[in-house]
Amino acid sequence: MTSNSRSRVQSVIVLALPVIVLAGCGSTDSSEPDVRTEVRTVTVEATTPAPTPVERIGVPDTTATEPPAAEPVLAAMPSVVCINLQSAQNAIQAAGIFYSRSVDASGASRRQVNDSNWIVVAQDPQAGVLVGEGDALLSAVKIGEPNNC
Repeated sequence: MTSNSRSRVQSVIVLALPVIVLAGCGSTDSSEPDVRTEVRTVTVEATTPAPTPVERIGVPDTTATEPPAAEPVLAAMPSVVCINLQSAQNAIQAAGIFYSRSVDASGASRRQVNDSNWIVVAQDPQAGVLVGEGDALLSAVKIGEPNNC
C-alpha cells in the first residue's frame, strides 16, 4: 500500500468514526420508557394591598427670604516692605486677612515656593489702607538679589 493510499484510508476512518459512534447511541429497545413533555399554563393573580396614606410635610419657601450677604472683612494693611515674604504674610494674617498675593519683582515670573527665601521690596496698597481677602499684593525678590532695602 502506498503512502497516498494509506492517508486516504486513515482519512476515511477518521471521518466515519463519529458517524459509527453516533449510530450506536440510538436505541430501538421498546423496554425503555417513553419520555414526553407536558406544558401547563398556570395563571397567578397578584393582589395589591391598598395604598397607605402618607402624611405630607410642608417645606417653607426659602427663596423669598435669602440671608443678607456677609460684609467683607476689612483690615488695615501693615507695613511689610524690607522683611522676608513669610514674615510679611504672617503680619497680614495677624491683621485679620488670611489671603495675600505675591509676585516676582524681578520680572522673571518665578514662583515664591519657599517664602522665607524672598524679601518684600514693594506692597500694594500702602500701609494703613483697608484691605480685604486677596487685596494685598506683595512684590518680592530672592534674598541676596539687588533690592531697595
